[in-house]
Amino acid sequence: MDPFSDPQAVARYADGATRNVPGYHAMQRMTTLLLAERVPEDARVLVLGAGGGLELKVFAEAHPNWVFDGVDPSAEMLKLAQRTLGPLASRATLLQGTIGDAPVGPFDAATCLLTLHFLTVEERRRTAAEVHRRLKPGAPFVVAHFCIPQGDERAVWLSRFAAYAGIDPDQVAAIDSHLTILSSEQDEAILREAGFSNVSLFYAGFTFRGWVGYA
Repeated sequence: MDPFSDPQAVARYADGATRNVPGYHAMQRMTTLLLAERVPEDARVLVLGAGGGLELKVFAEAHPNWVFDGVDPSAEMLKLAQRTLGPLASRATLLQGTIGDAPVGPFDAATCLLTLHFLTVEERRRTAAEVHRRLKPGAPFVVAHFCIPQGDERAVWLSRFAAYAGIDPDQVAAIDSHLTILSSEQDEAILREAGFSNVSLFYAGFTFRGWVGYA
């Protein structure tokens, strides 16, 4: 079963993200600051991969006048997002689907945290381009996901992730086959090809990286 369709696995999502992603909460706070640099007080923000609602809650608590369109393919994860947001849910429109199902905007900013590694390279290119098309000129787009060197170093970094997360080699093999894990050079190239400028690394947490670029 897809873990994002399994209610029990979904219920454990927050614990897993905190355990597996170094500096997880700090990364969300940094994302909030990067968005706030460029957006108006009443910003409309597109949150791609919004299931769980963890970053939505951080954004909403930090900026009470922002509103959100959250998109995620998993109905169970969107239910969790609704519960996570609680009284803040009135400021978020949650939609089941992918970027093609998202409103056309234009949005003041967009984020995609811990999501792009689930997409193939071609899907990732298309998604980045579709996000760009929905943003106002100069709007920030913040991404963060699994990212490690390729070639001979790939296996070394996967073993390091296993040690950090406390998982066994079989689970690492499943992760390696299920995710599309690119190098930082490849990730940055996809953002630039989609039309984003001034692409900058803002977060590096062991086997995860995060960038901000501008439409």
